[in-house]
Amino acid sequence: MNKMGKAGFDPIASAVTHPGKPASALAALGEVARSSARTTRRSVLAAVAALFTVSSVGAYAQQTPIKFQLDWRFEGPSAFFLLPTARGYFKDAKLDVTVDAGTGSGAAVTRVASGTYDMGFADLAALMEFHANNPDAPNKPVAVMMVYNNTPASVMSLRKTGIKVPSDLTGKRMGAPVFDAGRRAFPLFQKANNIGPVNWIAMDPPLRETMLARGDVDAITGFTFTSLLNLEARGVKLEDVSVLPYADNGVKLYGNVIIATPRILKEQPEAVRAFLNAFARGAREVIANPAAAIEFVRQRDGIINPALETRRLQLAIDTVINSPDARAEGFGQVNRKRLTQMAAQVSEVFSTKTPVNADAVWTDAFLPSRDALNILPAKK
Repeated sequence: MNKMGKAGFDPIASAVTHPGKPASALAALGEVARSSARTTRRSVLAAVAALFTVSSVGAYAQQTPIKFQLDWRFEGPSAFFLLPTARGYFKDAKLDVTVDAGTGSGAAVTRVASGTYDMGFADLAALMEFHANNPDAPNKPVAVMMVYNNTPASVMSLRKTGIKVPSDLTGKRMGAPVFDAGRRAFPLFQKANNIGPVNWIAMDPPLRETMLARGDVDAITGFTFTSLLNLEARGVKLEDVSVLPYADNGVKLYGNVIIATPRILKEQPEAVRAFLNAFARGAREVIANPAAAIEFVRQRDGIINPALETRRLQLAIDTVINSPDARAEGFGQVNRKRLTQMAAQVSEVFSTKTPVNADAVWTDAFLPSRDALNILPAKK
């Protein structure tokens, strides 16, 4: 047996020990060379394939996944999140962002707190209430950027009811879902405007504007850019509607904020910063051209009325995003004194288990630079 073993064959040894058969030995030597070449080629191809696989996995791994929960359905204002998603601004920031429709601010806060979502969009008052009523919760979300500098809540009525100023609401039938932000904050509006007792009637959200249009209630609370256009869709002329915005009548509550879990803030702070930078980049474009931005909402919900949602988006921009308060404080930012005052008001009106700690619900540590946040157009 030679050194290759029984199953092996050494062509060089064969050529030496069998000098009478040089041709066969050389042929055998050539076959081994060709076999070796094929093996080498397969090895190289396998190595290249492995390299591309590793590269692809590496590229995918660089895209940090973020699940984002909206506060409501895919309507005009959701363009602020859908545009940067569709145009790849989040991907440019090495983020893999998925945006889901919501069912209300309270639900958005709860879902982020549960860890089902990494970030979300919710009313700051709802976030404050969650903090104060769940002091021992391990994963209380934190607000990282202000978007609606003023609460969109207002009281709306038909002019024929004779409600012209807030005090006219005394004794009237008020309608709203029990969880409506405007209804929950109404005691602040009531106190600020010396309004006497009112009679509340609860209903599901789809019935709110219908009941006002039919005269089943005298006034409703709701987000202006939602209820006002819903009334119009029910045949009510806008000139026949009286609107009393909370922000213009002594109630300086902040509105919706971007929230994030403590886990992502601690473990992936750069991902949060990248998200907010990409969001601000997209927000600039939404504000500049709302009509174009609505296309990205239509892509997510094909049954929307683009013209109606463009108006809704523009109304949101004009009333709560590019508001005088927002221009004074800066987009994305808050006034610390105003924030502290809101925390005290929420503690009192919502009768929370513990006082709201303004420092616990808000951080500006992840905000983009002031230049990046300078996206609001000058007042016309």
